[in-house]
Amino acid sequence: MAFVRDGGVAAIGRRALGAGLLAGALAPRPSAAAPAPPAALRHGLNLTNWFRFPASPEPERLRAYLPDAAMAEIRAAGFTFVRLCIQPQVLLRADGSLHPARLAVALEAVERLQRAGLAVIVDAHPESWYPEDHPEHGRALLDFWRGMAPALRRFDPDRTVVEILNEPIFRDHAAWAALQEQALGVVRAALPDHWVVLTGADWGSLDGLQRLRPLRDARAIYSVHDYSPGILAGLASWEQGLDSDALARLPFPVTDAARCRAALDGSPHARTRAIGAHYCDEGWNAARLHAQLARAAAWGRAHKAPVMILEFGAHAHLNQAARLAYFEAFAKAAAREGLGWALWGYGDIMGFPARPGPHPARLDPALLRALGLGG
Repeated sequence: MAFVRDGGVAAIGRRALGAGLLAGALAPRPSAAAPAPPAALRHGLNLTNWFRFPASPEPERLRAYLPDAAMAEIRAAGFTFVRLCIQPQVLLRADGSLHPARLAVALEAVERLQRAGLAVIVDAHPESWYPEDHPEHGRALLDFWRGMAPALRRFDPDRTVVEILNEPIFRDHAAWAALQEQALGVVRAALPDHWVVLTGADWGSLDGLQRLRPLRDARAIYSVHDYSPGILAGLASWEQGLDSDALARLPFPVTDAARCRAALDGSPHARTRAIGAHYCDEGWNAARLHAQLARAAAWGRAHKAPVMILEFGAHAHLNQAARLAYFEAFAKAAAREGLGWALWGYGDIMGFPARPGPHPARLDPALLRALGLGG
């Protein structure tokens, strides 16, 4: 996820404060059009906690997290795929090999999800690896795929997708390019026919994508994470101490800047009022959101490369009218641009919040309708 990492510092805030970034150095892809990605990669849902923050990494506890009935509910709601976020440390042993019993549960999870009718993106989603600063973390990523990629051979290449790394930071885009290409080589040695998700640096952002030159791989999909505008969607979570209750009153779409700023009346926090006023003055609406996603689609057309929005969301504390309007505008813009998407997430405050009980989250019918799902 793009919003919270490093003790609550949000990536989107880093970009907003942002340093200039170097252009990537991946080899250009050929001019011939690549095959279209699988039709199942249309409407997705991130499974955020199962193998990322498990209550226990022990196999029986892992297996019990998501029952078959919950998988069937996800599919019945209209989702066509899931992004299975796996923290490699959950599966890796100290010697760099994969823990056999935990790996077996992860593979069983892929099988069960596919049996429920869902395609699966298997996403390497570490929470404490920073390969841009620590070469040993890059080596650990390669170790993970040396074990994981061969284990995925038995799954349908059009329904089982490999994602090299979630949200690489990398101020040096050339360094990320080199590591991504090396990791792709590891994956391709075991999985020559599976689709693979690649991404740009800068936390997998749109800016990172636009600095990326695609690899020569006909079955590659390029990922973007987009939580724009972060003041609204994430309640400016990159900055500590703000009045989040006041920010949660902001409207979407913004039809009148003065009326928008009035939503901040009563907040005693000057910094919150200033940030909120900036959002109001920018005039965020469906057209501006569409323009944001159109930049990603334009990159894909220019490079003849499929692009997907594999993370987006809006904070559950945002007022319901704005939240639902935002989701509706996002889904419609993505559809107009032909972009598949995956909501962040199942059991997460940015999508369907976690709850106790046999199903880790409730699929809110109003949110599903806003996304164009749920019948």
